[in-house]
Amino acid sequence: MLRKIIVALTASAIALSATACHTVKGAGKDIQSVGEAADTDHR
Repeated sequence: MLRKIIVALTASAIALSATACHTVKGAGKDIQSVGEAADTDHR
């Protein structure tokens, strides 16, 4: 029983870590694209 709980918690932690990583990368790309668009509009 304890082993099943540990496996479930480990799997949950890995899933949350992977999701957070993709979210941060996506937000970074969005911010970068907005900055690039602002640079091209003012030139």
